Amino acid sequence: MRIDIITVLPKLLEGPFADSILKRAIDKDLVDIHVHDLRTYGMGKHRQVDDYQFGGGAGMVMMIEPIETLINALKSEREYDEVIFMTPDGEVFDQSTANSLSLQKNLILLCGHYKGIDERIRETLITKEISIGDYVLSGGELAAAVVTDAVVRLIPGVLNNETSALSDSFQDDLLSPPVYTRPSDYKGLKVPEVLLSGDFNRIDAWRQEQAEQRTKTRRPDIWNKKSELKD
Repeated sequence: MRIDIITVLPKLLEGPFADSILKRAIDKDLVDIHVHDLRTYGMGKHRQVDDYQFGGGAGMVMMIEPIETLINALKSEREYDEVIFMTPDGEVFDQSTANSLSLQKNLILLCGHYKGIDERIRETLITKEISIGDYVLSGGELAAAVVTDAVVRLIPGVLNNETSALSDSFQDDLLSPPVYTRPSDYKGLKVPEVLLSGDFNRIDAWRQEQAEQRTKTRRPDIWNKKSELKD
């Protein structure tokens, strides 16, 4: 998979891709991540990428020309499955979307900044809009890093134990059950006996029960939606 990220602040994305799972995925050539500084395609000698908005109002707007030029340059080299704009008013990102995107080959993520982007970009260049929650960040860089992390970890071979991603929270519309490790008894706090039994049928049943109960209690919205789909 290849992911191209367009931003006016490329340094914000240095950290997330320099360590842990994402770095290992890059080192193993399972994903190719390119961060593009939009200012390279800016207008005039000052590489301008934003301007005042028509009609007045506070805040600058990202211009259409630099974004279109960069996206067209990328598209001239390969086909892209999605051109995604990170924006608070996009569809809320969830595990289902992450699963779907992980099956794609080439993605572009456009990070918004300032007051937003010229609406004509959204109308002509963007194929999908994603929000990571109902709040506003200073820019789309952190949101792009979140989406990239959630998608890349699903690519076969990225995680040491591939079944780990399949048992994550939300994969089956349930939260994950509680997990424990050694010691089995810490100051009187004991691991549930069933997990020490060696009876994997009982363990699986316990985990399913715990996942359902945890989802009902902590995320009734997810549980209710799951119940409605069954009906």
